[in-house]
Amino acid sequence: SSFDVAVVGAGIVGLASARELVRRHPALSFAVLEKEPELAHHQSGHNSGVIHSGIYYKPGSLKAKLCVQGAALCYEYCDQKGIPYKQCGKLIVAVEQDEIPRLKALYERGLQNNVPGLKLIGAKEIQAKEPFCRGLMALDSPYTGIVNYKQVAQSYAEDFQEAGGMILTDFEVTNMEMAKESSAESEDGKAAFCPPFTTGEEIYCRHIVTCAGLYSDRLSEISGCSPEPRIVPFRGDYLVLKPEKCYMVKGNIYPVPNPRFPFLGFHFTPRMDGSVWLGPNAVLAFKREGYKLFDFSTGDFLDAVTYSGLWKLVLRNLSYGLGEMYRACFLSAQVKQLQKFIPEVTVNDVLRGPSGVRAQALDSDGNLVDDFVFDGGSGDIGSRILHVRNAPSPAATSSLAIAKMIADEVKQRFEL
Repeated sequence: SSFDVAVVGAGIVGLASARELVRRHPALSFAVLEKEPELAHHQSGHNSGVIHSGIYYKPGSLKAKLCVQGAALCYEYCDQKGIPYKQCGKLIVAVEQDEIPRLKALYERGLQNNVPGLKLIGAKEIQAKEPFCRGLMALDSPYTGIVNYKQVAQSYAEDFQEAGGMILTDFEVTNMEMAKESSAESEDGKAAFCPPFTTGEEIYCRHIVTCAGLYSDRLSEISGCSPEPRIVPFRGDYLVLKPEKCYMVKGNIYPVPNPRFPFLGFHFTPRMDGSVWLGPNAVLAFKREGYKLFDFSTGDFLDAVTYSGLWKLVLRNLSYGLGEMYRACFLSAQVKQLQKFIPEVTVNDVLRGPSGVRAQALDSDGNLVDDFVFDGGSGDIGSRILHVRNAPSPAATSSLAIAKMIADEVKQRFEL
């Protein structure tokens, strides 16, 4: 129960990072600690499964660079491991004249980000690719794909274990403190016992890397590091096309994002199992891992509604938020959004589907934290910890590229 490095969180970023670390440092001992009985149980197992190409992100940003790198690495990894995927492409479709300048700006941004294969197409070409879709102009991204990220995460875990790493499930980290002084030392002269994780049993390690997603801020607090940025959970509810209607969608169909609002809007997403997901919306979740409409946690709810940053965000986006809540309640309102792109879709063609919860990092001014945040601290514990505070979407696409960055950060901070 003593390791050189413990990674907290067995989502796709935690597992990718653990895999990269053990491959770089085969002489060290590594553990992954996961509070659930299975791996990739939360955000990694509740996402749309899209391999993003890197169009949306600010040129030069980490998100842009890591997404483009990560997509290439993801395809390469799936080929090596025999993990099935489909490079089915994506159309970002303008249905109103005032969306066309934003679409062209997206195209230029994608070119700056070195996204392969991008082109602008007209109404006839849209219908050639998506016979049921209507639009004035679209940005065609043939490099976009789909995959089952839970399967990818499981493969990362297998690589990690084959390289000598240990994964402990049902292991929730609730406390971090320095171990009592011990005269015992390892053969290389390093202290054998360092901070334990107290959960009824103790794990000792020299260094800690947290990739805890929805709980990243709370783990930071219990380790004595900064509580900012805070995590505010947003639930995204999907609809699904009835199986006999899935023929209407061949690839991903997305709207042109509105820069005034924080999320990408309703879209059509084919899945590896042949189903088609529609959505998601974005509404405040009353529980950090609350996937159902009435899931509620008093602590999580109070954490969110007493945070000034949330209220500043809400007041700036009040009409958008009220619209999302209305659409969450009324199926017909969601279908109306879909009909802008595929007019043939009716309320009778859709069913309520699964939900996911997004770990949205928010600062005290109500700004969505859009890029990666690493954090540590000082003192005996803080100096031994690297917190991955925010690994925003498209973290699943970028997971192998993010893992390389985290491994570089770990080496620099801990002098491994």
